Amino acid sequence: MARVNPIEPETVVRSVLGRRRAHLDFGGGGPAVLALHGHFARGSMYAPLAGALHGSHRLIAPDQRAHGRSDGGSPLAPDDYVRDAAELIGHLGCGPVAVVGHSMGGIVAYRLAARFPELVRALVVVDIGTDNTRPAVEPVLDVSDWPRRAPSRAELARAIEARGVPSWFFMESAVEFDDGWGLLFEYDDMMESQRALVGDHMPAWRATRQPTLILRGGDGFMLSAAEAERMRNARPGVESVAFPGCGHWLYAEEPEHFASVVGDFLDRCRRSER
Repeated sequence: MARVNPIEPETVVRSVLGRRRAHLDFGGGGPAVLALHGHFARGSMYAPLAGALHGSHRLIAPDQRAHGRSDGGSPLAPDDYVRDAAELIGHLGCGPVAVVGHSMGGIVAYRLAARFPELVRALVVVDIGTDNTRPAVEPVLDVSDWPRRAPSRAELARAIEARGVPSWFFMESAVEFDDGWGLLFEYDDMMESQRALVGDHMPAWRATRQPTLILRGGDGFMLSAAEAERMRNARPGVESVAFPGCGHWLYAEEPEHFASVVGDFLDRCRRSER
């Protein structure tokens, strides 16, 4: 592997059907990798992975609709995210791509691969399964009563911590507005999008055929060992790797190991295509 240090990307903002869509292009040689974040996140979370892959792959990380610098508002169903990803690949002319997706982004990734197989050459699905329902997982984090603004960044973080969740993840989307510190997403959008993702996504998973790597946090709450095994057995060409001691955000907890495992898989896929 190369380095795991973040690199400075090119930020591209454009209008798609009258709505702002933003993505980060980290450059680098080799084939393109589309990296999809989960709910409440933004494309910049993949900066360390982009740095590690820079010598062999070009990583592109959109701020998915209703996240980061991209506009929100309905509709926010999974297939709307899928269409955005397909449109971006077509706009850049970089397909077929490998797709890395964390959490909600993982579901979008394999639904993209099922619906547009010609656009996806490999999949890395990070800590998300196909059964996104209770009691298997808790599919919706209620943020409806979170504060919209706080006088300082520190006070916003404390308000989030008071809800019983780790603030660091959400604070990646914190910015200072004219009326105080807030997050780069609308809470109503997040509630709508999470609820739209609730359901059984196994049919889409079974419809995929691309080489696939599943990564699971050993102490995570979104992908159990049993669900990862069920996914592995549902179709051929699926590998799975657990990260013992890591939770849902394993890409941040062990960034070097995460980059090494992903990079090795992408390199093996590339060699097999030759």
